Amino acid sequence: MKRDRDRGKMPAAAPPSGSTGMWAEKQQQEADAGMDELFAVLGYKVKASDMAEVAEKLEQLDMAMGTTTMEEYGGSVLSTDTTVHYNPSDLSGWVKSMLSELNNSSNTFDVLQNQIEISGDDDLRAIPGGAVLSNSNHKQDDDEEDLESDNSNNKRLKSEFIVNCSPAAAAVLVDSQETGVRLVHTLIACAEAVQQENMKMADALVKHVGVLAVSQIGAMRKVATYFAEALARKIYRIYPRDPPCSDALLHMQFYETAPYLKFAHFAANQAILDAYAGETRVHIVDFGLNQGMQWPALIQALALRPEGPPAFRLTGIGENSDQLQEVGLRLGQMAETLRVKFEFRGLVCKSLADLDVNMLDLDPSFAVAVNSVFEIHRSLARVGGIEKVLNSIRVMKPKIVTVVEQEANHNDDVFLNRFNEALHYYSTMFDSLESSELIQSGGQDLVMAEVYLGRQICDVVACEGAERVERHETLTRWRVRMNSAGFEPVHLGSNAFKQASMLLALFAGADGYRVEENEGCLMLGWHTRPLIATSAWRLTAVE
Repeated sequence: MKRDRDRGKMPAAAPPSGSTGMWAEKQQQEADAGMDELFAVLGYKVKASDMAEVAEKLEQLDMAMGTTTMEEYGGSVLSTDTTVHYNPSDLSGWVKSMLSELNNSSNTFDVLQNQIEISGDDDLRAIPGGAVLSNSNHKQDDDEEDLESDNSNNKRLKSEFIVNCSPAAAAVLVDSQETGVRLVHTLIACAEAVQQENMKMADALVKHVGVLAVSQIGAMRKVATYFAEALARKIYRIYPRDPPCSDALLHMQFYETAPYLKFAHFAANQAILDAYAGETRVHIVDFGLNQGMQWPALIQALALRPEGPPAFRLTGIGENSDQLQEVGLRLGQMAETLRVKFEFRGLVCKSLADLDVNMLDLDPSFAVAVNSVFEIHRSLARVGGIEKVLNSIRVMKPKIVTVVEQEANHNDDVFLNRFNEALHYYSTMFDSLESSELIQSGGQDLVMAEVYLGRQICDVVACEGAERVERHETLTRWRVRMNSAGFEPVHLGSNAFKQASMLLALFAGADGYRVEENEGCLMLGWHTRPLIATSAWRLTAVE
């Protein structure tokens, strides 16, 4: 069963700079193997050094197909019962084998009558080789120098690698692995056309992405579809309207399907409990209450304290007053059952940058904690927003601040850089969702969790300016921001690391998840890539 689930999965892409430990070690191993990183996004082991040879043989294959006509051959040996298998790490060998079979068979190309012509073919052939074969580090200048050193024939072959075989032929003659190779390169080429504001080419390429995606399965097909939709919205300037289902509902489904939010809540709660040791009056300001899923576990933990539970005040910030009231009532009932003195207040606030500290009704007798799970990065959409938010936190004089953020750089002003980083990051995210037991039953929770991520993809790729709110940054960057704002790190401790690892062990399909301690912070990743980071902070001590 596990082998079946592994088909079509998107493997972990290379982690961003600044990651340490197992992430960096694994990245080095993959780099030493000389595999093309963009191919690795889709799970194909193809050496970059083999690209020219593979392209040349594909050209020969296409020429053989083009010169073999229906009139010359009376039948077809490629019936629906015929299956072609090959090792994706040896594309060159497979194409060579196909050429040999073509030369020895007189009936091979009956299938050509069903070929589909690619619209805008002249535009597709105009893609420069650097756009098609650029790597995830965006070293386009190096690519252009490499192309100049090739002879003109190889330049033409490289630039036509994506589009030279029609989709119908690929669907019959070639395993979906090779189509997936062209799929990821077409996505990158489309993003580069958008970067260059060549919308005619981008239009042709985004349509071609849809054709190529049809032959894929699992995470590969889903990721390509979401990125194609986001690119189309950017090209045609069709921006998302009010969604048919609420963000809160999608947030809940994502919580149920993957361990990311469970891990984030657990790590943050542990840091808050440690900071509250001995306190009799505690006040938490939650920057994104959503469905309040983080707080039942904390209320339980407070109720079980040997010295008895403290008085607990919770201020939840959200965008819907009815939802805030509902969550507050539910948490209040639970606290009453556990005999925890509980007060709740909900604040409607569209942006954290609009938060007025005076609205929080802070009581100096209460020890304050500020909690932000996947929220604080949104303030980066407004000029000066993050500085205002961090200053507001400082005014609250919290005993601890817990921050959970996506471990990714989706705040680059250069569109192509942002697109490449997002493609690697969300490919890994979707791959991890494929490990869920829900994938076997086609659970609705899984579908909704994918929509949750799909909305983020759309925001990162299609939106600009103040409309682009999913401005994720890496832990390294958040350290700089927090230190500059007058906060110092709080070490989460080895106990939190061990308990987080045990939590993951209880999660179905968690074999690929990894927890790592990074300078006092906890990071959760899928195989070789870190995906979320949990950190804790306090006001810098004044000497």
